[in-house]
Amino acid sequence: QKNGISNGTLYKKTFIEHFEQAPMYVAVLTFLGFGVGTIFGYLRDFMRAWGLEKRNIAAEREQQKDFVPLYQDFENFYTRNLYMRIRDNWNRPICSVPGPQFDLMERVTDDYNWTFRFTGRTIKNVINMGSYNYLGFAETDVNALKTVTRELQKYGTGVCSTRQEMGTLDKHVELEKLVAKFLGVEDAMVFGMGFATNSMNIPALVGKGCLILSDELNHTSLVLGARLSGATIRIFKHNNMQSLEQLLRDAIIYGQPRSRRAWRKIIILVEGIYSMEGSIVRLPEIVSLKTKYKAYLYLDEAHSIGAVGATGRGVVEYFGMSPDDVDVLMGTFTKSFGAAGGYIAGKKDLVDFLRTHSHSAVYATSMCPPVAEQIIRAMKCLMGLDGTTQGLQRVRQLGKNTRYFRRRLHEMGFIIYGNDDSPVVPLLLYMPGKIGAFARRMLEKNIGVVVVGFPATPITESRARFCVSAAHTREMLDTVSTA
Repeated sequence: QKNGISNGTLYKKTFIEHFEQAPMYVAVLTFLGFGVGTIFGYLRDFMRAWGLEKRNIAAEREQQKDFVPLYQDFENFYTRNLYMRIRDNWNRPICSVPGPQFDLMERVTDDYNWTFRFTGRTIKNVINMGSYNYLGFAETDVNALKTVTRELQKYGTGVCSTRQEMGTLDKHVELEKLVAKFLGVEDAMVFGMGFATNSMNIPALVGKGCLILSDELNHTSLVLGARLSGATIRIFKHNNMQSLEQLLRDAIIYGQPRSRRAWRKIIILVEGIYSMEGSIVRLPEIVSLKTKYKAYLYLDEAHSIGAVGATGRGVVEYFGMSPDDVDVLMGTFTKSFGAAGGYIAGKKDLVDFLRTHSHSAVYATSMCPPVAEQIIRAMKCLMGLDGTTQGLQRVRQLGKNTRYFRRRLHEMGFIIYGNDDSPVVPLLLYMPGKIGAFARRMLEKNIGVVVVGFPATPITESRARFCVSAAHTREMLDTVSTA
């Protein structure tokens, strides 16, 4: 089905997402495949228990039989009997820059994926459809990286201190001012790790007596940050404004459990682009709801900053909204900017508070200067401050590639999820046996893809996830779609 505009007065452009349902026979065959795999898994576990088959996986020692187990055996059942059969499709070692193409070290297994050995051969020029290199800034061009090389020679590789001690350099200050200018906000703070930007800062913003309303498909970093905060967490259905409004209304009416006191804060956690679904947040509707019920909005733009919007400024620009509509703007540099780390941006009071209270600022090592310079290089390119229009051209090329690739897959009859403007393109495989078969077949064609199955997705919705880049040529995308 297509999810169109639910409130046309809030949107300045057409908003269409595809979440087509699979035919009934596909769902039946998918469950049947998992059923057969489960039966054979129990049979093999029985053979291992009686010594009829070699047990490769870790087991509790006999001396510890009276101890409480470190892990539940059934939780490891999937790893032993299903994941291990297709394990060769993950953790493939790459030996080149992960640009539009990469080189892969060939490996084989002699014991059904329990161990691997390298053949010494390199698989050259594999088309990269799995990297978050949306704008193509993960590159090794000597001319482009001159400033990064200079900073590496000047500052070295590491800071060896936290921001609050000896770890704040002029390069960090320069980057933070540039991020604030890029986003159109008062101030910004950068962190050395994208995951920790969420998990270590959410607990600084909310705590006991606060309420977090989280989209059911939010990233693990948001989930962990919410749990660490000690706040009450309630989940709303993905991009479902009726579900969110019901939770907001109940929160206002009933307050905290037992005491019925008003919540100290209510904060809504959402992402710009959801990396497993390829969907874009319904930001205008969420901003309308958070204003109506006087809640705060925390927006994670890890996959959307640089990737959408006329000039790459994320979903706020994509919907033609003001940055002031969002209370906490978060994003990462690990994707569109070809670097590492993340940022929190917004009002100066917010950022000043985090400089003092953020666990990441107090305990985590500062971002290394060459990485900071790489982000500055990429961001200046996007803003046109390098004297060229190359950044804008990259953003436009990404949009063209995204729409072209999605249209080709639609025309070929594949079921794909997400928004037409999202560079994350999930192609549904459904059946567990297809996960490994699809990835292996694509690699035979010199195409590298990411395949995802349960528990990272619902059990009936295994998929291949393509990530489109501005660095992909039309010929590359044609090769992938016809493979």
